[in-house]
Amino acid sequence: MTTRKHTALPKAQILIEALPWLTRHHGKTVVIKFGGNAMVDEDLKAAFAQDVVFLRHAGLRPVVVHGGGPQISAQLEKLGLTSEFKAGLRVTTPETMDVVRMVLAGQVQRELVGLLNQHGPLAVGMTGEDAHTMSAVKRYTEIDGERVDLGRVGDVTAIDTGAIQALLDDGRIPVVSSIARSADPSEKGGQVFNINADTAAAALAAALGAETLMVLTDVEGLYADWPNSDDVISQLTASELEKLLPELASGMVPKMEGCLYAVRNGVNTARVIDGRVQHSILLEIFTDEGIGTMVVPDAPQGGRK
Repeated sequence: MTTRKHTALPKAQILIEALPWLTRHHGKTVVIKFGGNAMVDEDLKAAFAQDVVFLRHAGLRPVVVHGGGPQISAQLEKLGLTSEFKAGLRVTTPETMDVVRMVLAGQVQRELVGLLNQHGPLAVGMTGEDAHTMSAVKRYTEIDGERVDLGRVGDVTAIDTGAIQALLDDGRIPVVSSIARSADPSEKGGQVFNINADTAAAALAAALGAETLMVLTDVEGLYADWPNSDDVISQLTASELEKLLPELASGMVPKMEGCLYAVRNGVNTARVIDGRVQHSILLEIFTDEGIGTMVVPDAPQGGRK
């Protein structure tokens, strides 16, 4: 008898390719920063939700951190408020902060939780304010040697992972908006800060002792010689990345600074991947080649992955 050729066999081969990565990542925490086109394109949003739920059912512990720059700008415009940026950061007045909270916790987070929960009662939304998860101090920037006040923009100073750990232990998927409470107990009125979502995700990944930090963006990864070439750096060490930081485009700086902070504070790998590619998260974690750029500590153990 001849062996029948099954048309589904390639699917089995793909699953087997994922086996070593399933084994390696099982039970590990993965922090994913949700942003870019993946946040505004309906098909990409749906694929993102599928990927995160797949990770959860594959035995990983995903945590999603999100901002909402385009949505915040759109809402400010509707209200007749001006969006102002300095050194790549949104100047956040008290009025703007009200809009930031409303959009992040009331719109972006709600939509993402809804997409994830189409696949089961998994996702729980929260902000960095909740349970004092993120505390921050006022952030200033420097332009032409002068200190510039950005308003209610903050730097994370402390993270209490208790609420997130409890959700993870209960099998849930925390979805965290990048807002933090003031770290100064003397401040009255519960002042809150707008936190860059890349920075918040990196700080949370480090505090959770995550296996990896994944940052979705609108480019393929970190380019080796942009704009002269579109070759993507597949892997580099923390020290190699640190040398490149001064040459990077402003939009990539907070993402790569976040990756650098993560791997220097206990996270095994940090990855920047193309959120414009459907199922890019699964391609990065569960295939031999991976996609995007992976940052590793200065003394990496083994090769890619």
